[in-house]
Amino acid sequence: MKKWLSESWYKPHSIRWLLSPLSGLYRLVSVIRKQCYLLELFKQHRVSVPVIIVGNISVGGTGKTPFVIYLAQHLQQQGFKPGVISRGYGGHSDKYPITVSKDSDPASVGDEPVIIARQTNCPVVVSPQRIAAANFLLEHHDCDLIISDDGLQHYALARDIEIVIVDAQRQFGNQYCLPAGPLREPLSRLHEADFIVYNGGDNDSAFNMTLSASHAVNLRDVTVTKDISDFQGQEVHALAGIGNPKRFFNQLAQLGIYVTPHDFDDHHVFVKQDLEFNDNKTILMTEKDAVKCQFFATNNMWFIPVDTSVSGNLDQLIIQKLTGSHAHG
Repeated sequence: MKKWLSESWYKPHSIRWLLSPLSGLYRLVSVIRKQCYLLELFKQHRVSVPVIIVGNISVGGTGKTPFVIYLAQHLQQQGFKPGVISRGYGGHSDKYPITVSKDSDPASVGDEPVIIARQTNCPVVVSPQRIAAANFLLEHHDCDLIISDDGLQHYALARDIEIVIVDAQRQFGNQYCLPAGPLREPLSRLHEADFIVYNGGDNDSAFNMTLSASHAVNLRDVTVTKDISDFQGQEVHALAGIGNPKRFFNQLAQLGIYVTPHDFDDHHVFVKQDLEFNDNKTILMTEKDAVKCQFFATNNMWFIPVDTSVSGNLDQLIIQKLTGSHAHG
């Protein structure tokens, strides 16, 4: 995705009028496609356990992965045995489906599935075909429900619960569908979701997700950690290859850290040269970037894991909905 194009979605830009006929066509096709599944003209596949989709209706990172980790951990605490499926975006494997381990190469399976495997200890399977991933997961692992990281628009896989994550800062930009705007589906699609979670929101009438940082982990030796306040007043290089890099840079600045920002495209494949700044300043990055930089890490590289909290009683509402579904009575 060209950076100038994605930036044009969030501020006035004349390219919008040029691309709007294509957006109209994209919107029409997406609505017709969805209707074909509703009318059973296209086959929808249902697996033997409940499926929870965690997705979004806009392009780019909204915070799906931290929410998937949060949800998987909460469901485990309640006695469920969740498994996670993912497209494995950014990864290129010779064969699919493939089970992801904590030590899997992000170049093969994608960066986000590796983080999910490390943080949750859940079985994680990636495949461009979600149904193949779901069937493989159930065949090879002991799971009683499936969480799909992304895949809201992958209607071939039947789902029991849909959770849409929204970036509360950027929201939906100019509210146009692709390519004139960031929407994968029209805004009306939100009415069909079971739950909407605003990442970074503070709306009393909504579920709000907060990502907070308390410490940093050394890339070269992950047993070494530092309190985030240790970087206060320091000048650091901050890098982010995520959907909304500014969120990360602002978070550091609010903690009193002087940031020289280096933003990269979402899922950027880092090479050693990307991190050569010809000085000895500390380099701070997200966990998603860290899994791709560990192979050439130096002592001055640190990543900041996030702690996820969600307002309201969302986890309980999800469990209530699950226990009413086909696999739990």
